[in-house]
Amino acid sequence: MSHILIVEDEAKIGEVLRDYLERDGYRVTCLERGDTVIPMVKESPPDLILLDIMLPGMDGLEVCSGVRKF
Repeated sequence: MSHILIVEDEAKIGEVLRDYLERDGYRVTCLERGDTVIPMVKESPPDLILLDIMLPGMDGLEVCSGVRKF
């Protein structure tokens, strides 16, 4: 089963995305803060990241740059 990480600070949007993806058989993890993404990805890399740009803690562009380093 593929693992998808959703990084979205608006709970309703994250819930809708999660519900549709889980219905289609994906394993989904949701995070609401950018600064929590890199440690999580290092520990358990997902197959796909759906990443919002405007996030608290660390913006999506910084997260993307940080993830691409490893």
